[in-house]
Amino acid sequence: MDHETPVYLHQLPVPGEDRYASLALVNTRFTVSHGRVDLLDDTEAAHLWLVRHALLSDGVPLNGRQSGRLRALREALRALFAARADGLPPSADALDTLNAALAAAPATPRLAWGAEGPRRADVPDSGNPAAAALSLLAEDATDLLTGADADQLTECAAQGCARWFLRSHGARRWCTTKCGNRVRAARAYAARKAGSP
Repeated sequence: MDHETPVYLHQLPVPGEDRYASLALVNTRFTVSHGRVDLLDDTEAAHLWLVRHALLSDGVPLNGRQSGRLRALREALRALFAARADGLPPSADALDTLNAALAAAPATPRLAWGAEGPRRADVPDSGNPAAAALSLLAEDATDLLTGADADQLTECAAQGCARWFLRSHGARRWCTTKCGNRVRAARAYAARKAGSP
């Protein structure tokens, strides 16, 4: 017998997450039909997420305070992304949280030279690996918010989804085909219901 493994929303590729770890961080909180999902809901989950995104070594422990800072950075980034998308100034708290993460483990500028030529390869302060991970995420978000991709930053239009993605074309409104299908199915259901006597 051939059993299909279920595909969960957080496992579907979201445009931009492959290039921006900060976008993947923001998308660790979203809503599905059975309720809210938080992929960083405890210290162990936060540690696993950082390890899976090559931001922290598996052997480096993460404590509750550090995982709390990761979740706080996520919420600050959500607020900053929304402010950028809406063309409004962000809250001072969101900006302060991002800037504190940047300052917690400042990177030392370095130049790397590989087969592809020269590139900037800053080295984060390794004295506090968890702070370095947050600093890298904050720097990544700063690059996203100030770079050429900032105009493509979009929140999924599916009701309750709350994930962000980089829009590949102007007509795209959903982070994944699953969200798009969910919206279309809801519209079809509403249309059938409205048409029934």
